[in-house]
Amino acid sequence: MDIFSVISLLGGLAMFLYGMRLMGDSLKENSSGALKRVMGKVTDNAFKAFLLGVFVTALIQSSTATIVITAGLVSAGILTLRQSLGILVGANLGTTVTGQIIRLLDINASGNSFLRFLQPSTLAPIALIIGIVLIMGSFFKNAKSVGNIAIGFGILFSGLLNMTGAVNSLKDSGVFDQLFTHLGDSPFLGYLIGAAVAFILQSSSAAVGILQTFSATGQLAFKSIYAVIVGIYLGDCVTTAIVCWIGAKADARRVGIVNILYNLCKSVLVLAGVTLVHSLGLLDGLWDRTANSGLIANTNSIFNLACALILLPTLQLDERLSYKLVRDDPVKESKFKSVIDALNPVFYNTPALAFQSCYHLLLAVFAASRANTERAFRLLEKYDAALHREIMADEDEIDRMTDQVSKYLVGFLPHLQMQDHVAIMDQYYKVTSEFERLGDHAVNIAEHAATLQKNNTILSAAARSELAVLESAIMNILDETEQTFRKRDVDAARRIEPLVQVSADLVNALKRSHLKRMSTGECNVYADSTYTNLMVEFRRIGAVCSNVGIATLVRVYPELADHEHLYFDKLHEGGDETFDAAYERAHQRYFSLLQGLSAAQTTEA
Repeated sequence: MDIFSVISLLGGLAMFLYGMRLMGDSLKENSSGALKRVMGKVTDNAFKAFLLGVFVTALIQSSTATIVITAGLVSAGILTLRQSLGILVGANLGTTVTGQIIRLLDINASGNSFLRFLQPSTLAPIALIIGIVLIMGSFFKNAKSVGNIAIGFGILFSGLLNMTGAVNSLKDSGVFDQLFTHLGDSPFLGYLIGAAVAFILQSSSAAVGILQTFSATGQLAFKSIYAVIVGIYLGDCVTTAIVCWIGAKADARRVGIVNILYNLCKSVLVLAGVTLVHSLGLLDGLWDRTANSGLIANTNSIFNLACALILLPTLQLDERLSYKLVRDDPVKESKFKSVIDALNPVFYNTPALAFQSCYHLLLAVFAASRANTERAFRLLEKYDAALHREIMADEDEIDRMTDQVSKYLVGFLPHLQMQDHVAIMDQYYKVTSEFERLGDHAVNIAEHAATLQKNNTILSAAARSELAVLESAIMNILDETEQTFRKRDVDAARRIEPLVQVSADLVNALKRSHLKRMSTGECNVYADSTYTNLMVEFRRIGAVCSNVGIATLVRVYPELADHEHLYFDKLHEGGDETFDAAYERAHQRYFSLLQGLSAAQTTEA
């Protein structure tokens, strides 16, 4: 074997690994939403969870991805650790599907045209042709992603063919003959080699695929490969556990630990079982048989299926042991803990899961900011130090959540490929700062209320009544803002701006009334600066809601992105019938209330 054969072998390996990664990533990209919905409905039935693990892993071609997603769901509180156990076992079996696909290398198609289509030498170019046509043609919405799946499939088989061609030169190599003979004499050595290869490649499917490729030399026997296959299980699960461990909560780390414990039990069971059966002479017909791609694939599948059936009932023991090995995190409990924990980096490669986690956390930020706004309004009516402390405590939580989601979005950005996902990212990034700013304005209003209390300054009954009208308008705006973000409601987004304009008109009207009352001595002049600052905060709350509305409209209508300010200018200039009608209705509603207050005050006077 010369240097050129080595280069060809490594090049084939590179194509194989890249093809597997491209195909798996594209499958996850297109199926992540469905995976989230399906995996979130897992019950305590271990067998159903097992079947789900098999299905998901067979779909996305990666047991590591399935287990990491499961760890993320456990960390987020969507699944319990016990519900995840069956998925772990199913993932270990589902990953054997890749080997069954690779066994197509063994198809003998002589004289059969149909079988020739199933050979990798035919499937590879067909998949590549289909992939490039879909990518260049963009015939439907997800054509590029589906094309990437086909391209990945074609590259995978092209790499296999390249590796197979390179290892054919090893048939007459005495070095490899001795190596495989020694593997047959030393199962422990084969076990270590399998574990090392799987750990380096970070994929059991890839490690088994390489073993299948080397079977083309005709120098592999069952006695040489069974321990290697078992070693692959350990190497792959260690990689998975490391991924689950980094930056994860205790329950997510336990998922990785349970996977290691299961694979260690599986290794002991297979090695002991094969040794026992062989000592009884029941494997004599298989022991020295030349191992081809099909035998390796079948051995891998049978080992995993048998271990799943035997060990599935014992998984609760692994669960209990994982609690002893991984202690709970000593952290301060937060009422928003579940939505914060859902921001797990393991979801970066499944955008639907990552975005849904961000969505729920942003809703929590808005709800907390809105609740603080309502509390702050109550402080203006009657100051309560305990209520003020509640506002400040929740403001700390709002800041914490905002910081977490901002960091998460920054880390998530490099993983985005689809334009739709970029549009969602833009909207979420904009509303994150707006929702946090809403909380800041609530805190400022509370501080102004505290200032009035400290100075023993009381707003007049007329001022408080007028403020109640303005507060009612603000709450109406917040209602529409919540509807806009929660349901991506374009109609609600368009209803925000007329209300914001009316609230600005109310602010101007309240300022004029306040000046008139101060001139007559009805309002305390010492309250003027605080009252003026309150009006500024009310205006800024309206601006926050306007920005949330336009961010939603830009997501739905990307053409607005470059001239969103012109969009507002045209609305305020008039001529938009929908805006003008909504503005007139809101103006009539709230100014009628003001006029009613004014009439009542005149009558009392």
